[in-house]
Amino acid sequence: MKTLLMHRDRDFNPQAALPPQAEDLTLDLGLDLLFDAMAGGDKFLREIAQRGVLCSLHDPDDIVYRQEVLEDCLRHPETVRGVYDLVVEAISRERQIHGFYFFAKSPDLILSRSVQMLDMLVGMLQRLRAIAREHHSAFRSRGFTQLFAMLAQELDEEYFRTLQGHLRELRLERGVLLSAHLGLGGKGKDYVLHVPPPETRSLVHRLLGKRRKTYSFEIADRDEAGHQALSELRGRGINLVANALAQSAEHVLSFFALLRAELGFYVGALNLHDALDVKGEPTCIPRALPLGSGHMSAAGLYDICLSLTLDGRAVGNDLAADGKALVLITGANQGGKSTFLRSMGVAQLMMQCGMFVGAQSFAADVCSVILTHFPRPEDAALKSGRLDEELGRMSQAVDLVRPGGLLLCNESFSSTNEQEGSEIGRQIIRVLVEAAVKVFFVTHFYDLAEGFLREGSDRTLFLRALREQDARRSFRLAIAGPLPTSYGADLYTEVFGDD
Repeated sequence: MKTLLMHRDRDFNPQAALPPQAEDLTLDLGLDLLFDAMAGGDKFLREIAQRGVLCSLHDPDDIVYRQEVLEDCLRHPETVRGVYDLVVEAISRERQIHGFYFFAKSPDLILSRSVQMLDMLVGMLQRLRAIAREHHSAFRSRGFTQLFAMLAQELDEEYFRTLQGHLRELRLERGVLLSAHLGLGGKGKDYVLHVPPPETRSLVHRLLGKRRKTYSFEIADRDEAGHQALSELRGRGINLVANALAQSAEHVLSFFALLRAELGFYVGALNLHDALDVKGEPTCIPRALPLGSGHMSAAGLYDICLSLTLDGRAVGNDLAADGKALVLITGANQGGKSTFLRSMGVAQLMMQCGMFVGAQSFAADVCSVILTHFPRPEDAALKSGRLDEELGRMSQAVDLVRPGGLLLCNESFSSTNEQEGSEIGRQIIRVLVEAAVKVFFVTHFYDLAEGFLREGSDRTLFLRALREQDARRSFRLAIAGPLPTSYGADLYTEVFGDD
């Protein structure tokens, strides 16, 4: 049985390896705040959120498939949470049964555990099927439609009756009926467990009628060797059945485990959506466009991770960067440049994992890879200088970059002087743009930004963080070229006062 809630044609792998840039993305974009909000204190949900967000999709159709499922979840959160709670209950009860039989090695104990586990899982499947029958007409996505149809078709009443009948027999309440052949040395072989024939005689005939002629023997109570031999014969007879039933139980359990993982991603999305909704923050289902189509536009785009730390709402920004290969962001210190850069990265990641985005609207082409290059604390061990460290991380990013990728740079190479930092940045940007990589670059280097402004390329967009006349920051960005000032006087006033 397949769930197919995360992918159209395959199961979601909750143990999938994270991409090599996962640590940098998490640190630079503040994704721990996002994962914590999705988890709601649940360690399992946090792990699922981390893999779901960081393991991006690259086909717009795959993204739309997941968005459809998410929209169903947003329309029917109580039903989705109810199914998830049921699945968690099933797995929790299985662990209790497994713990009780932790040292079960004999076929008898394995069979007993498997019967008990399947009996519990069958009850859970019946409850799951009842939910599917009650709510299937309200769900529209292909993912949920297929899941509910599978539950209705494969788990019909006849299936449950047959399965429960087998489980009754496998409790072996009528004893064990075995057959075997004699092998070399008179040893038994080809052991087969049979279903005992039904008793056709009436109660009166069984009590008063003649006994059926059988050959039998009894083992004395104190004959330990005899009882041990009989136990071994019984174990050989039920061994194959016990193993087959254990595999069946594991198969059903794996379905519940997979459903928990795939639903867990959407429950995490619901948790995040609730947290943003309480604050009145807008969200939208983004429009994912084909790789390399050159789209990038947004209205009211804000940094979700920042918003989760604020009492009020975060400031949103608009972006119209269709057809742009380079976006250079300059302006006043503490004006919202880095926040905007993070909002772009978080939005792109959330779009490419099939989630909603923190904006009034968002549309972008999918990226082959998403990379960041943000400043790091100085090396306390003094193994290398700041510039060496920055160049080393840029080299690692370039090794991972591919055509159609996105690189977000925040004050890169600011550890050196403006002339040298501008030249390094200029050469790296040009190479990446020529390689069909989209670059967002925040910088306070006027020489770097002004150089690209003089080139006059229509594929470069200049944004500037605004500053009010009284030096207050609005945290909004506007389309504007760089200025030869970084408003250092504002910093001086902030530290030393007006005097």
